[in-house]
Amino acid sequence: MSTVQEMAAAIPDGALLALPPDYSLVAMEIVRALIRRKAKGLRLLGVPILGMSADLLIGAGCVAEVETSAVSLGEAGLAPRFTEAAEKNLIRVKDATCPAVHAGLQASEKGVSFMPVPGIGGSDLVRERKDWVRQGEIVLVPAIKPDFALFHARWADEAGNVWVGRRRELATAAHASKSCLVSFEEGRAGDMLEDEVLAPGVVSNIYVTATAHAPRGAWPCGLPGVYGADDLHLSQYAKAAKTREGFQRYLDEWVLTPRKSSSPA
Repeated sequence: MSTVQEMAAAIPDGALLALPPDYSLVAMEIVRALIRRKAKGLRLLGVPILGMSADLLIGAGCVAEVETSAVSLGEAGLAPRFTEAAEKNLIRVKDATCPAVHAGLQASEKGVSFMPVPGIGGSDLVRERKDWVRQGEIVLVPAIKPDFALFHARWADEAGNVWVGRRRELATAAHASKSCLVSFEEGRAGDMLEDEVLAPGVVSNIYVTATAHAPRGAWPCGLPGVYGADDLHLSQYAKAAKTREGFQRYLDEWVLTPRKSSSPA
């Protein structure tokens, strides 16, 4: 077992990180630790879209590039730090589409160089993505192999397995990536792979590089079955982050200041 600080220290500048969207299992404590360690030049892959975790990293100056289908704060609106960075060309944006992201990860998971994706051959994206090969309505998407998959899990067991439930795209990201770092909410005794009910939602320890106990580690995003998203906090962040000054105040209060608990409660 590791700590979120040790995980952040293990991620080198310039690494390609596979991150889930806000509605999935977001490792927000590790993201905050990355900002505190002043990471630079990170490349973010949305699996398949990005949210607050990416907006925080971008606003803090940690990011050089994003590849994603979208960056959004959901009901809270646009991701303001991403929007400004993209408009001012402060980061490189590689537009993608959800099926292409999933296919690229699946190609890496299966050990093949590309995956065919039907139905997007007529998209404007094909003209922009020179690494995609169009063959009629089918596009050959090259394998995507992140340096790290990064997410939060409800459980990690004594064997080093983690449980993601129905978020199977996170299992694919773990299989496709060179390393997988997982913060978790609760520990479990034994081996979840031996449990017929839990096993289908487990990512095997074969694919998990390290785990770190981080209670409420997804906050202010939610953890299904444990706590919901803090919609008030997310909306307050969206409002504050519209300006560089407001974003810096948010960082000072909620990220750079050590806290015993991430929750405002």
